Amino acid sequence: MTQEQNFRPMNGYLWLLIHAILLIGAIASIAMRMFPLFFIFGLLFFITLPGYFIVNPNQSKVLVLFGAYKGTVKSHGFFWANPFFTKKKISLRARNFDTEKIKVNDHLGNPIIISAVVVWKVDNTAQAAFEVDNYENYVTVQSDAALRTLAGQYPYDNFNEDESHHTLTLRSGGNEVNQVLEEELQERLSMAGISVIEARINHLAYSEEIAGAMLQRQQATAIIAARQKIVEGAVGMVDMAIEHLEKGDTITLDEERKAAMISNLLVVLCSDKNPSPVVNTGSIY
Repeated sequence: MTQEQNFRPMNGYLWLLIHAILLIGAIASIAMRMFPLFFIFGLLFFITLPGYFIVNPNQSKVLVLFGAYKGTVKSHGFFWANPFFTKKKISLRARNFDTEKIKVNDHLGNPIIISAVVVWKVDNTAQAAFEVDNYENYVTVQSDAALRTLAGQYPYDNFNEDESHHTLTLRSGGNEVNQVLEEELQERLSMAGISVIEARINHLAYSEEIAGAMLQRQQATAIIAARQKIVEGAVGMVDMAIEHLEKGDTITLDEERKAAMISNLLVVLCSDKNPSPVVNTGSIY
């Protein structure tokens, strides 16, 4: 694996002065009819002229001489180096992108639509330049592959409510699932000298063919949970009503009428519609 080497080029402004001297020497050689000297000055001037290059902040230049890696310039400024160097620009800035929304199967085999946001930057310019063919395309392809792997490791959601507190899912995993995605990406991209700053799920939904059925399931779960709370509250209110009646000696009910009263109260309290009262003007017996 190629190791990054720091290269220190010469100051570009110094070489501007040298080129000015070479140009003056060439002009003076013509004036003095010293043509061999003019040829030497002119040849040096034009051969060394392509050696200039500029490195902007958070940019770098990878220098290669006839297929041999010579080093990387990370310092920003105006420089000069061997004019036969091939100079490849590699950005050191943090970059982010949205992966495409892909259709995959979760751990339970349910088709889902998922995408992620990945923030990354180049740490090792030599690996980015020489270990992979196109490091930007490599990041894109490997991000999709890591996202598919992640989706297959976890279910979208819990079907068993009893397991909801200890089963990690894509929907409820949050930072833990994002951390797994970051580690998966870092393992894949380290070969290209890429550092993953952040990776998180950006879009998560059931696929169209099962979205309707899953929505009905969620609605049914919510209704059942609400009904459970209503029944628990109604039973408590009935117990409290009977207890108050028996304590105050307001009315004495036998077991049959007590059961009828409990039944009526539960119907009223648990009904999803407003009850219609019936006034009994006769004897309760």
